[in-house]
Parts: sequence; structure tokens; C-alpha cells
Amino acid sequence: MDTYQWMDLSEKYLMPTYRRYPVVLVRGEGTRVWDVEGREYLDFGAGIAVCNLGHCHPRIVEAIKDQAECLLHVSNLYHIVPQIELARMLVEHTFAEGLFLQFGG
Repeated sequence: MDTYQWMDLSEKYLMPTYRRYPVVLVRGEGTRVWDVEGREYLDFGAGIAVCNLGHCHPRIVEAIKDQAECLLHVSNLYHIVPQIELARMLVEHTFAEGLFLQFGG
């Protein structure tokens, strides 16, 4: 399917919470992304979510695979070791006395 066919499906099935650009991305590597038509772009959206890490870096992909073999998602209603370790590291290396971690959405 081409860009416009995908955009039509997007408008049909997704709520219009964002005004999206007329680009349908299918792949990313480092700072570059590609659309369904094969066009290459530089991804300047690094300030959004965790995209400042780039796309598909091998060490990040491996860390995600390793974590997926243990737990994919755990509610903040439970304690999890990686979250506690990250919080400790951030508190010990910043001005914070404690923090709230909210990932995703």
C-alpha cells in the first residue's frame, strides 16, 4: 500500500488525537527513518519520548530483548528491581531526593 492508503486506514481506525504528518514510517536506524515509499528522512523528533536514543541501536535492541524475556510491563502497584535500581542511580547522581517514574503514554 502507498502512503495515502495507509493514511486513509489511519483516519478510519485511529482517534484523531494528533495532527499527523503525511508520512508513514516503517523503519528506523540511528537518526534516520524510512517511509513506505522508501524515502529517507533525518528524525528531528528526538525530544519526544525516548527517541533521543535513536532507532534500533544494537545495544538498546538487545536490552529490550533481554527485558522482554523477564517482564514486559509491570504496574506501579508492584516493586521491580530495574525501576528501583534506576531510581537509586538517578537520585544518587542528581539533586533529587526521590522520583516518580512514568513510562509510555
